[in-house]
Amino acid sequence: MTLVRFNHMELTYGRGELTPGLRAEIDAFYGDVFGWDGRDVPVMNQQGHLLRVDDEQFILLLEADQPISSPGYDHLGLLMEDRVAVDATLERCRAWQQRDERVQVKEYDDLDTPNLTVHAFYVRYLLPIWFDVQVLEPKPVNA
Repeated sequence: MTLVRFNHMELTYGRGELTPGLRAEIDAFYGDVFGWDGRDVPVMNQQGHLLRVDDEQFILLLEADQPISSPGYDHLGLLMEDRVAVDATLERCRAWQQRDERVQVKEYDDLDTPNLTVHAFYVRYLLPIWFDVQVLEPKPVNA
């Protein structure tokens, strides 16, 4: 079977909401916290905005007549290399939260399963979904 990978996710705002000021705030937070690069792009006869993770992954922000509504914990999971990276990212989010009350952070206790431990937190800022920032730590196999 062919390997399938995610390339992008599109998130929509109401008409007139994706202002230059909002785009700049989004770029500042997600650039600082995750290292993403924000840039304006023309898409489907409008000015869209890309949050570029790398050359193959991005989040596309557009305006629409019926924008996304995500009042719950709908999220995109972000897998980090280790616990230290998750904790450092959480600290950057907390620092932003001290400056901007719109930063939302939901912390969790580690989830222990027989085979692995999930160390994670959720964060949301100006985008209509949460990000689940996590590391999956395999447990040693007993011989």
